[in-house]
Amino acid sequence: LSAARPRGWANAIGTLIALFGMSVPHFWLGMLFIILFAVKLGWLPASGYESIFVDPVRSLETMIMPAFVLGTALAATLMRHTRSAMLGVLKADYVRTARAKGLDEGVVVVKHAFRNALLPIVTLGALLFGELLAGAVLTEQIFTIPGFGKLIVDAVFTRDYAVVQGVVLCTAAGFLLMNLIADLLYFLLNPRMR
Repeated sequence: LSAARPRGWANAIGTLIALFGMSVPHFWLGMLFIILFAVKLGWLPASGYESIFVDPVRSLETMIMPAFVLGTALAATLMRHTRSAMLGVLKADYVRTARAKGLDEGVVVVKHAFRNALLPIVTLGALLFGELLAGAVLTEQIFTIPGFGKLIVDAVFTRDYAVVQGVVLCTAAGFLLMNLIADLLYFLLNPRMR
């Protein structure tokens, strides 16, 4: 929407949200959310983790704040890159041809432009997986969630090198898997690559 109407209100709001997401540190936003939503309002638990198999509602409540904190910077980065990719694609000849055929503007933007703009976004999404894991270390410490981030921090402090190596190996395997999925998505998104 921000790319389709670059001079409109959607562009201003999108830019403001993206700048906020990229500028605010994880740890500060996490502590701010704990103060606001857990301490002041009492809507969500401040920390901890509950398995989805034990209590699904409680599990969702404990995951809302960490997921939002962790996803804020990544979503902001994806927003800005998606807008840039869309601005480039909307100037292409095939988009101009689709408009000249008399297609609805929504169909032109979503079906023709957005699908072709997804290729660099898929690449960026696979690369941001590493940043997601790095941000999880801080987020898991703030919200005391037992995950890979907390596991590696505890292993470093106790000098358990086997656990550190195992976490690094699993992280690298996950990173490779994400890149493989991104490569496979290229073939689905772009028929010329088949």
